[in-house]
Amino acid sequence: MKTTKLVIIRHGESQWNLENKFTGWTDIDLSKKGLIEAKKAGILLKKLGFSFDLAYTSILKRSINTLHIILNELNQLYIPIKKSWRLNERHYGALQGLNKKEVSKKYGNCQVEKWRRGFFDIPPKINKNDNRFPGNNLPYINIKKKLLPVSESLEYTVKRVYKYWNKEIFPKLKINKHIIISAHGNSIRAIIKLVENIKEKDLFHINIPTGSPMIYEFNKSFEPIKRYFL
Repeated sequence: MKTTKLVIIRHGESQWNLENKFTGWTDIDLSKKGLIEAKKAGILLKKLGFSFDLAYTSILKRSINTLHIILNELNQLYIPIKKSWRLNERHYGALQGLNKKEVSKKYGNCQVEKWRRGFFDIPPKINKNDNRFPGNNLPYINIKKKLLPVSESLEYTVKRVYKYWNKEIFPKLKINKHIIISAHGNSIRAIIKLVENIKEKDLFHINIPTGSPMIYEFNKSFEPIKRYFL
């Protein structure tokens, strides 16, 4: 049976992953371990014979740099790379930059787990004068401020990813383009919900490790038949 494969990877470990901080839309680069994870992912994909026509990533450098490292290993830096803020990590509002253990001490483990894993829970919001508001940063200068978050639930993240998936990524997949997506834990969880129509409560237990290629296989009707990590 003929299948179409889609490769999705969460960026390698970032410096704030290492420091156990809420990162969200903060533009933090890869740690040394993250650089190694990205390189290993590229080597593995090359060994297994993967090649791509098109790549997608967020506009955060930990995701972009992961993708560049992988494509360099594949000798495929020439393929088109499309960047979109809609593939960014979930915005963690006022939690961004804070240590997760300290936040747990303040709010309790149960509340923090809801913010991190829940579908409807929204972390404390920032105001639009805060430098953590994307509208105050150059990469988002041409995006309508009303579209940019001051904090996000996973529900809101799914909604923005949905628009990009339906308008841009899925149509390319349906014309048999070989695609790789480099994104983030929650934007990837959003894609999983969209592809598999997973119930909100079941997303709570889905964890996406850094630097590990995840493969979707679709049948000829472009229905998902397998999801697995290499």
